[in-house]
Amino acid sequence: MSFLEVAPGVYVHQGRYELQSPENIGDMANASFIIGDDCVAVIDTLGSAKAGDALRAAIKKVTDRPIRYVINSHMHPDHVFGNAAFKQDNPQFVGHHKLARGLSERATQYLRASKDMLGPVAFEGCEIILPSVGVQDTMQLDLGGRTLVLEAQKTAHTDNDLIVTDTKSDTVILADLLFSGAIPTLDGSIRGWLALIDQLEHRKAARVIPGHGPHAMHLPAAMYDEQRYWSVVAADVRRMIKEGKTIEQAAASAGSSERGKWQLFDQYHVRNVTAAFAELEWE
Repeated sequence: MSFLEVAPGVYVHQGRYELQSPENIGDMANASFIIGDDCVAVIDTLGSAKAGDALRAAIKKVTDRPIRYVINSHMHPDHVFGNAAFKQDNPQFVGHHKLARGLSERATQYLRASKDMLGPVAFEGCEIILPSVGVQDTMQLDLGGRTLVLEAQKTAHTDNDLIVTDTKSDTVILADLLFSGAIPTLDGSIRGWLALIDQLEHRKAARVIPGHGPHAMHLPAAMYDEQRYWSVVAADVRRMIKEGKTIEQAAASAGSSERGKWQLFDQYHVRNVTAAFAELEWE
């Protein structure tokens, strides 16, 4: 498993954006680790225990400092199912204060779906590991010589999104609040996400790390494609609601101008439109 050091002590693994399969063992998202003088923090652990094992082994080749924190950016399996590989380190598992509830409510669904897509061999060892530390608003983690700032977000991609900032390198890990090339997926609020994008475009940072896409990007340009996509979806859905169209009609055509601009568009776009319609029809 390969990593790119995007800033001193900040390493990012670029996952392949594709559906879960036995071949990719759930290595479908970006994952990061940050090395302090005293310890290491891992941000997201990929989509299976086997992928997590490979992630952990790669970290151990870079540093022998203890892994004290495993931070989950949100609840989706491609970011948290590698947690099991890190139990042996006895870290604090850290996440948004709503993460435990979200994972608990979907545990059976997530485990069943992942097993079906990964197959029994790649799925072996996967389990739900709930956070031992919940972030209510903001929290700081001291790695020794560098501090991470964790910020719990309002509902956007999910209702349990967490932003992680390494203050030493001015690196902001946005995880799935930022998709690049890979179509973003809505499991929270399209209005909340667009509002957050507006805020993030004005944020200052040396670099940002997406959940799916390149190892590192720069603001505000990093947000442009995602902002355009959600703006098009929201505008089309609102127009169709005003015209009295059904959710099925919206799913068939809303946002169709974005086809060809995103990986896995056909797999996730209709789901996005459906979620957006269900939210926006109550405006």
